[in-house]
Amino acid sequence: MFILVSLGYFRFMIGFERHRLANGLRVIVHRDAATPMVTTNILYDAGARDEDPEATGFAHLFEHLMFEGTSNVPLFDVPVMMAGGENNAFTNNDLTNYYITLPAGNLETALWLEADRMRGLDLAEERVNNQKSVVTEEFRQRYLNQPYGDIQLLLRPLAYRVHPYRWSAIGMDISHIEKADAVSARRFYDRFYTPSNAIISVAGNVDPDEVFMLSEKWFGDIICEKVSKRNLPAEPEQDSRREMTVERQVPAPHLIMAFHMGARESRDFYILDLLTDILAGCDSARFPSILVRKKELFTDADIYLTGEADPGLVIFSGRLRNGTDIRKAEAAVMDQLQEVSAEHVTPAELEKARNRYESHRLMSYMSASNKAFGLAYHELSGDAGAINRENELYMSVTMEEITSASAKTFRPENCSVIYYLPSKR
Repeated sequence: MFILVSLGYFRFMIGFERHRLANGLRVIVHRDAATPMVTTNILYDAGARDEDPEATGFAHLFEHLMFEGTSNVPLFDVPVMMAGGENNAFTNNDLTNYYITLPAGNLETALWLEADRMRGLDLAEERVNNQKSVVTEEFRQRYLNQPYGDIQLLLRPLAYRVHPYRWSAIGMDISHIEKADAVSARRFYDRFYTPSNAIISVAGNVDPDEVFMLSEKWFGDIICEKVSKRNLPAEPEQDSRREMTVERQVPAPHLIMAFHMGARESRDFYILDLLTDILAGCDSARFPSILVRKKELFTDADIYLTGEADPGLVIFSGRLRNGTDIRKAEAAVMDQLQEVSAEHVTPAELEKARNRYESHRLMSYMSASNKAFGLAYHELSGDAGAINRENELYMSVTMEEITSASAKTFRPENCSVIYYLPSKR
């Protein structure tokens, strides 16, 4: 017998303190005495959406260049490892994020290193060329030569016509990175890698006042370059179905369906995030149960949100069983989506999705690095304190809201479809 147990809306608050330097740099500190480590997270408000359409992929290229070193630190990884730490970074369409985790006693090393590369990066032509080679090889291996690797390169310009989300973080075309040079790299660096365009978030066994003092020491004298206000074109509402068929050397057909939705901070996001969990968040969810096991149309079927700052996408992705007609499979997916648009999900499904969200949140925030990034991300969105309000937003989603949002989102005219087929040759 299946018994549904509610987690009871557990209130887990992340405390923090804020400080802003005269040059505009925002500093956030969360004190966590339960760990001997500290994570220094620095988020730059520069992602793929900020790129020139004729020179895409620069935000991701800079993620690599930031590890090339400075005149003070020729090899960035060496002092991090000597301090007992590790570091990494990632880029998406909205931002670029760097983090260093190391023993709390070595906090100053991390802040010194981040301050040093914020304005002292070595952008000699040789270093730019080195990382151009790395990024173009990544482009080939992950997107051009990998089975199904170019799906996002095809889907984004199909779903978006004017907004810069029409290209992926890797870039629109490999030639854009191949044409990068020290001059264009310096121009991007000077524009975006400046104190007022960055947020430092520190989480771990540290004293907030000490963090603020060290931030002033290492970042306080960095001159702030003026960052122009972002003014991106709004994507017009899609009013007709879009379809693309491609053939590639792949073992099985793949169906991709994308629907426009609201921005990351909209009510849409929380409603549809819970709905996608109901549809495909676990093995007993609707898509695995019905589309994979019962109807045997797909070998796997998933649906997820892109979760971008500006209005994003809900994406269905499914690998078909050989011999399945792809249009029949698409119709079955639409049937399931329209079912939740016409009828409420069950109370048990909604409660299960809420519990899964709450469990994942609690597990995620056991990590100081996740708390550091979460605080920085919410500060970028407007207020770091929103990290403590998200749980309430998820818990307040109703079955009626799910039905309404589904009907608004999963309309045929709001859908962009790719039939990704095995080559006949």
